[in-house]
Amino acid sequence: MNMRPAFQHMRAPQVIRQSGEWRAALVRLAVLGALFALLFHADLIDMVQVWLRSSSYGHCVFLPFIIGWLVRQRVPALRQLEPVGWWPALAWLGLGALAWLLGWAGGVALFRHAALVVMAQGIVLMVLGPAVGRALAFPLFYALFMIPFGTEAEPVLQILTARMAIGLLWLAGVPAEISGIFITTPNAYFRVAEACSGTGFLIAMAAFSTLVAHLCFRSTVRRLIIVAGALTICLLANGVRAFGIMLVAYHSSVDAAVVVDHVFYGWLFFALVLVLVLVAGRPFFDRAPSDPWFDPARLQGAAGAPRASAAILPAAALAMLAPVGWANASSALSTALPPMTTPPQVAGWTQERLPLLPRWDPHYRGADRIVMTHYRDGADRVVDLALVFFAWQEDGKELVGFGQGAVAPEDEGGDWAWSSPARAPDRARGDMLAGPKPQRRLVHTYYRVGGHLTGQAGRVKLETLKARLLGRDQRAMAILLSTPVPPGPQGEAQAQRTLVDFTKALGPIEDLADRSLAIR
Repeated sequence: MNMRPAFQHMRAPQVIRQSGEWRAALVRLAVLGALFALLFHADLIDMVQVWLRSSSYGHCVFLPFIIGWLVRQRVPALRQLEPVGWWPALAWLGLGALAWLLGWAGGVALFRHAALVVMAQGIVLMVLGPAVGRALAFPLFYALFMIPFGTEAEPVLQILTARMAIGLLWLAGVPAEISGIFITTPNAYFRVAEACSGTGFLIAMAAFSTLVAHLCFRSTVRRLIIVAGALTICLLANGVRAFGIMLVAYHSSVDAAVVVDHVFYGWLFFALVLVLVLVAGRPFFDRAPSDPWFDPARLQGAAGAPRASAAILPAAALAMLAPVGWANASSALSTALPPMTTPPQVAGWTQERLPLLPRWDPHYRGADRIVMTHYRDGADRVVDLALVFFAWQEDGKELVGFGQGAVAPEDEGGDWAWSSPARAPDRARGDMLAGPKPQRRLVHTYYRVGGHLTGQAGRVKLETLKARLLGRDQRAMAILLSTPVPPGPQGEAQAQRTLVDFTKALGPIEDLADRSLAIR
């Protein structure tokens, strides 16, 4: 009869002690969270703005609320755990701080955004310890989906979608031709744009299916199958979507296809795909809603003895302050660009004042200077040369990045659009652009930064990182050579020969870059 009161009396000191530990831990967490927000508020705001600006990441707005709900579900069991300081998590926090520093130095927003999530995870683990960290393993992992990543795959997905669509059109008996991401039918001309690549839906499906896998399955194999199956269905559905729009346009009109796209495919089609994933997975659910998220006794027993928590606060603060201090201390003094650049004289080619029509201009937001020159040779071949200068690089002022390059992003309009990769010389990047049909344009792009000539965006980022991190000369430039592609099956080969001949007459690209930047 008296066992229950006696048990309660015995448990009371432990409950009070854990309650006090939780209060102290939450205070430390709040202090470090405030410092984190203060130091990295610009990147936090930038990440949220990416969510709001880009349709590919619109679902990320809901993720903090989903993570909060996941944590709230675990609160009753969390109260049975004792938060302790955990020094090994300092390595994870330090890794995030290093990633932020590298992202700052290289001008890679993805690194900085990823670093924010990693540092937040490290703070939670340092303050609350391994037992609480294991209890919150999925919410902490799920926070990774807040990182705006994935659109880097858009060109590949555009081409994949176009190829699926053209294959289905041929199976349906529709006479159609494909060139890169452009598809022509007897009554329409389609471009598989960035918004049609399905990237946004694929990213959202990855987050959605991962949540479903966690909530509805206990088996790791079943979780992997539901995620892989959902992503596969997503890719196939997007190809069917593009095919359906083109089929409607072929049998009726482009206007009717646009209506179908916005009313049906734009909303109901993808909603049906989500339902299909749930319906397909429902018979295999092996986790009941009442199943516990974790066993508090097992987790607390595996946590070991409490660690010293008092020093956690200054150690974590130092780990966050270090990269910011380094960035401020090592910010390179920009070297002024030379006076206005004179376009180079090219043997056998004459400079012209009027550009080719439709006019082509590279798109480099934040460039300090862009010099465009138009050339023609005795064979009436024409080439546009663009010299793009940067005294230094930072956010919104980058040599390579989203929307930077031979053509403006889709949402900014213009006469030209990216069509497909193209063959290019060593240390150059090749792009095929499409303009008002049937016009096409070949572009070779060279980057000069840190004393290196390359056509690879990754190498540009690496050299920029080294220059900013070590306080070296940050002057950099892009050199773009472009020519129209003549009509006919040999048009691209002729355009390639035109640019090769012009490049030989121009001389070494690195010498032109160094003279233009006054490096030597």
